[in-house]
Parts: sequence; C-alpha cells; structure tokens
Amino acid sequence: MTKIKMNSTKPIFPLLGAVLITIVLVWPSSAFTEIKYAPGQYEIDSVHTRVSFIVPHFVISVVEGRFNDVKGDFTLGEPFSASKANVTVQIESIDTGVKMRDDDLRSKNFFEVSKYPTMTFVAKAFRGTPDSCKVVGDLTIKDVTKEVTFDGKYTGVVNDPWGNQRVAVQLTGVINRRDFHINYSELIDIGPGIGDEVTIRIFADGIMKKKGK
Repeated sequence: MTKIKMNSTKPIFPLLGAVLITIVLVWPSSAFTEIKYAPGQYEIDSVHTRVSFIVPHFVISVVEGRFNDVKGDFTLGEPFSASKANVTVQIESIDTGVKMRDDDLRSKNFFEVSKYPTMTFVAKAFRGTPDSCKVVGDLTIKDVTKEVTFDGKYTGVVNDPWGNQRVAVQLTGVINRRDFHINYSELIDIGPGIGDEVTIRIFADGIMKKKGK
C-alpha cells in the first residue's frame, strides 16, 4: 500500500485563519446594513413586518402569536421628534399556530372580529434619539382608544437588490388587555388561565415612497 507523504508540516488552522481575515478585509462595505439615520416617508413592507404578542398562560407559561396582515406608513422626521406613524392590523389575520385557538380569539370571547375587524396605532410623539426612543400614540382595539408608549429603536438603512431604500424599526411595549374590553377570564387551581398583561413587539421594514405617490 502506497503511503501519501505530506509536503508541508505547517499547521493548517493558522492558514485558514489568515484566509478568513483576508476575506473580511476585502469584503465590500455595502454588504452590511448601514446604521445611518435616513429621514423620509416610508411605506410598511407587509411581507417583512411582524406584529407579534406574548400572553401569560396557566401562570407558568406563555402563548405567542402574530398578525399576518399589517399595513401602514411612517415618516422618519428631521428632526427625529417630527416623526410620524400610522399602522393598521387586520385582526382576522391572527395566527398562534392553532386554528381552534385562533377562531376563539376572533370570537366574542376576545376580539369580536365581526364587529371590530381592525386594530390601529397612530403615533403622536417620538422622544429621544433614533437608536433609543419612546414612541407615544393612540392604540385602538375594539371600541377603545387608549394612549400607550412603546420603547423604540431605529436599526438602519440599506439599498435592497430592487433599488429601494429600505429602513427598519423595532417597537416593544406592554398593555393590559382588559383596558381594551378583552375581558375573557378562566380560573384554574393555580390562578388565571390567561394573564392580563400582553407584550407587543413590532419589527417593521419600510420602503421609501417614490415621489408623486
């Protein structure tokens, strides 16, 4: 049997490390998202926007869900405090991964979609800086409109492969569902089956509007 003799005794790992460092150094900077403030008017990209929620369940656990139909627009102002936002969510699009539970959430027990098909949020004030702000606005669910505050963060701007200028923002906040007449209650031995506090998370992509639109 012929044995293969290695021609070099140099360790291979340092060589691989040098190759990786070289790749990083020469990689074009345009391949990465640029964290630069980009004022302008943006339309929400529904395909890449997520409005999700987390609700305590049986005291020790949680149920997560999302809404799949989200539309609206927002303006990144100059100055930042002049920013605006207007979001509409179709409640029918609620999705927790379980059809029976989703149907119940659409019923009179919870959202009563047949009577109140949408949820809206209209921002009234942006306080702080783009990378750390408070967004104050009116949240409407069912027949209630209530002022709420979200913690916000602008995460950058990039030009996508189709020639669009695209930005992204994140919002997180907590509401009490009973404030919006979602009062369904189920008691079990260890406490409430469903908690009152709901954590809302919004990850929104926006595409800059074309002039004249």
